[in-house]
Amino acid sequence: MLYGVMFEWLEIRIFGYISFRVAMAALTGFALAVWWGRPAIAWLNSHRVREDVSKSDSAELAIAAAEAGKHTTPTMGGSFLVVAMLGACLLWARLDVVHVVLGVILVAGLAAVGFVDDFKKLTIPGCKGLTPRAKMIGLSAVTLGVLGAVSWYAHTSGRWTLLALYPPFLKDASVPLGTWGLIGIAAFIAFEWLVVVGSANAVNITDGMDGLAAGLLIISGGALAIFCYVTGRIDWTQYLNLPHVRHASEMAVMGGALGGACMGFLWYNAYPAQVFMGDSGSLPLGGMLAWMALVSKQELVLPLIGCVFVMDLATSGLQTVWYKRTGGTRLFTLAPIHHGLERYGGVFKRRDAGWHEVQVVIRFWIIAAMGALASLALLKVR
Repeated sequence: MLYGVMFEWLEIRIFGYISFRVAMAALTGFALAVWWGRPAIAWLNSHRVREDVSKSDSAELAIAAAEAGKHTTPTMGGSFLVVAMLGACLLWARLDVVHVVLGVILVAGLAAVGFVDDFKKLTIPGCKGLTPRAKMIGLSAVTLGVLGAVSWYAHTSGRWTLLALYPPFLKDASVPLGTWGLIGIAAFIAFEWLVVVGSANAVNITDGMDGLAAGLLIISGGALAIFCYVTGRIDWTQYLNLPHVRHASEMAVMGGALGGACMGFLWYNAYPAQVFMGDSGSLPLGGMLAWMALVSKQELVLPLIGCVFVMDLATSGLQTVWYKRTGGTRLFTLAPIHHGLERYGGVFKRRDAGWHEVQVVIRFWIIAAMGALASLALLKVR
């Protein structure tokens, strides 16, 4: 009888530990992704849901993809990845915490935009998906809705920490936008819109090699999960002189689900990939990284946490601007940067031989890990 009471007490109590639920969310996300991945890939193959590499904006990338046989690989694998992540979140995260609820809404909304984009590309002959304008409108509508909700929550609850920015390196420094009235709230929403939409597009652009985006998401998501856990602990934030956000630790559970689901997806996406992520996965997962940064108040550190995503986004944007301004001259050998290294072995100049795709992916994982470790070092640098 005594043993039965002790076991029942332990069984109930253990579910209250966030560390336990983070681990279980990761394991659940992994199991669901692996379980659903095989039938999903089989269905995508049977319906010929494949990326049309000829629609690439770069003729060189289209040729390289065709030579590598990527035109026969199904896409939209991000659909089962996102469903696995959300399933793990719903099982292990507290659904009475506003950060979790809004995070789920943001991911689901951005996934819907990505799904429509992928679906149009794959079902309408000659279509490249949503136009850049339509995609931006969809991403913005979802993002602004969630940011409006968090601003309203901060206003009604008096938790102005959520609407403040905290620069790294500076002790006791903050930009309390929430206390500046409507102008401050508008500035907060505008800045966070840039963070969320920029992060979503950065992951989308980086999703161009087997295993690259999934591995980077595991690394960046792991670092952000640690930030969320620490930010939600008042004892740790007082010791480290960090902002405290009530219930931010629950976002670590979502971070665990993100990492586990990405590991399950990587099981099928590792070189040579059996499935690609597509916009239906890259857009919502990029938005998820930004949301975790917002809740943990690490928006200004996010470029370091996701340094490889930033590099790819920056090189792609700079290449486009430079090409238009100079009438067809390229700044980089190829953009995003990972394709330039793979095809030509250099960023600004062509080398004798390019890097193998696996080399590019693993080296970029290493760079991402270094960025994540550097960002975690900032916990004590205040």
